[in-house]
Amino acid sequence: MKRLLIIFIFCLNIALGFCQSNPEKKLGSWFTYSGTHKISEKISIHTCSQLWLYEVGDNFNLIFLSSGLNYYISPKLIANVSYGYLDIDSAFNTNSNHTFENRIFEQITYKHTISKLPIDHRFRVEQRFLNTPVTNKTNHRLRYRLGTSIKLDKYLFIRLNNEFFTTLNKGFTTENRFYSALGINISKSNNLQMGYVNRKINGLNLHRIEIGYYIKTNHIKKTKT
Repeated sequence: MKRLLIIFIFCLNIALGFCQSNPEKKLGSWFTYSGTHKISEKISIHTCSQLWLYEVGDNFNLIFLSSGLNYYISPKLIANVSYGYLDIDSAFNTNSNHTFENRIFEQITYKHTISKLPIDHRFRVEQRFLNTPVTNKTNHRLRYRLGTSIKLDKYLFIRLNNEFFTTLNKGFTTENRFYSALGINISKSNNLQMGYVNRKINGLNLHRIEIGYYIKTNHIKKTKT
């Protein structure tokens, strides 16, 4: 386990060191909170917030707030509908008008195993309503994410996923995000992840470190027997 952990950290440091040596790109940072709060056997409330920075700890890029409902079709299959709000500064190191987005999205998550390796798939459809001081427009986007979590011991795990995006009404503009992280199980219901995101969009190859906190709560009242 120690060897796997050393290899993972070593590879992560190489990736971060490489992106910092490229003068055309800055090492940015993403901070994520994600919560799943179960209110019945079939339904849970999902909450999420993200802060993106163009640099580590500086230079605002985006804030994202969302909430929605999960419906558990089966233990392996979950449907979701959510609403999100975004404040986006798409210009680096300049004073520009922000874009404000209202987003509705629907998704299906499916989980299974291959040779004891857990695999998860997420399919998402987004309706994005984007507003600036001069324009209002609507985009429709499709997303597919493939991921896995590799358990190292009782407390540590590696999280890997890759997500592909396509915007339908912009000539099939695409985006790809690859994520790798070391996770720490704080308890059975929450964990902390620290990792690296490679984001490819509009001809750019962006590098970000990400710190995320993930929590699950259960609000189902237990009946006395």
